[in-house]
Amino acid sequence: MAPAVEVDPGNAGQLGSWDGAQGAFWAAQADRFDRSVARYDAPFLAAADLRPDDRVLDVGCGTGRTTRDAARVAVRGSALGVDLSAAMLEVARRRSAEEGLAHVRFEQADAQVAPFPAEGFDVAVSRTGAMFFADPVAALANVGRALVPGGRLVLLVWQGLEANEWMTEILGALAAGRPLPTPPPGAPGPFSLADPVRIRQVLTAAGHRQVEVEGLAEAEWWGADPDDALAFVLGLAGWLLDGLDDDARAGAVADLRRRIEAHAGPGGVEFGSAAWLVTARRG
Repeated sequence: MAPAVEVDPGNAGQLGSWDGAQGAFWAAQADRFDRSVARYDAPFLAAADLRPDDRVLDVGCGTGRTTRDAARVAVRGSALGVDLSAAMLEVARRRSAEEGLAHVRFEQADAQVAPFPAEGFDVAVSRTGAMFFADPVAALANVGRALVPGGRLVLLVWQGLEANEWMTEILGALAAGRPLPTPPPGAPGPFSLADPVRIRQVLTAAGHRQVEVEGLAEAEWWGADPDDALAFVLGLAGWLLDGLDDDARAGAVADLRRRIEAHAGPGGVEFGSAAWLVTARRG
């Protein structure tokens, strides 16, 4: 059966994941995921420099938090959020309706090949959504064609694995001493745009100019207490325990709990993180 949404063949695996169990989990945990990266929202939106008449495109919008944030500023404009996950888009549409944001739309689409209207947007944003394209140059060129000349592009992407404690701690525990496969540099995934040199190369090749890359570091919130955080992490990454026997599995979970408890404080469980705030303009 043909997929419900047209995707580049290279992104078919991403569609299967985000429009499947992974997307359903993120939809069910929408508030938690938004809270986890909330400390990045203010600088991200400030960089977008939104104005009341702007038409905004949100790439990889998920459950629509950044799309709604943009719409609250672009009150005379519009905001379109696109994502591969039907489950997350359902949450996005419901919450926009609850807030009465009539100038917001959401579409299930692969931004690498979506037929966006030429010069139909003033600003394009993507909060941790631009790292998963099979061909980021093609994807960001397609987004660029949707921008007016000089239109603004703002991305938030993760810095390298070693700078993101939330990932090193989870992997360190759940690997249970096993060497986990490492994707090749630049392969689609959370860290595909971790290298600022590659970010500049990709954006320049995609037709963007005035590329600026700023490093940010913030604590990520992972739960109200260790029990809450442990349940969440196991729901998100528990598949890493596959292949372990009962004793090894129990040991890995105990190790994960210890690491989580070491990061618990009055505000909940927090891990260090680091991201690049990337700005550019359509050439």
